[in-house]
Amino acid sequence: MHMPEIQKQLKAKKISYTYTEEDGCGSIDFVHRGLSYHIWEYADTDEPIGVETNLRYAGRSEELEGDYDTLLAAHLARYF
Repeated sequence: MHMPEIQKQLKAKKISYTYTEEDGCGSIDFVHRGLSYHIWEYADTDEPIGVETNLRYAGRSEELEGDYDTLLAAHLARYF
């Protein structure tokens, strides 16, 4: 299971989501207050190195690398 902190926050907020895994990368999709959000991991090699997401800016996607799980979980905790 990838992105455990993000999934923990979604469960705590009682936000239903879809989690899938393909080629060793996780993908989370959910709808909140009528807006669709996505968090999709990507990898250059065998391990995920970042995500593409519209979580922080619903109308625009951004790429994050590094500790994206903690960063996005904190965003969910604060703003959702």
